[in-house]
Amino acid sequence: MSVPTDSTIKGNVNEATGNVKQGVGEATGNQKLANEGAADQVKGKMQEAWGSVKEGFSDMKAQHEAKAPGEAHDFREGVTETADKVKNSIKEGMAHLTHKE
Repeated sequence: MSVPTDSTIKGNVNEATGNVKQGVGEATGNQKLANEGAADQVKGKMQEAWGSVKEGFSDMKAQHEAKAPGEAHDFREGVTETADKVKNSIKEGMAHLTHKE
């Protein structure tokens, strides 16, 4: 397993900071601060996900440098298909939350 990327570390920080901001905002009735906290948490989760992708590719490169080109292509296609599914899932979830289906 590779060392956490800069994106992963920043994501962890943004998620933690956002959690605190949301909690303080809700405790004090400051909706703007609570909303900023929630947004920071989402940003952090996305940064962590991007960091995981980068770590995965780094690990794959280290383990499979001699992999056949077809196998490497299949791996890349699998990653991009997974990313597309994640994107669509997020869009559907947001549409459900905002009732814009």
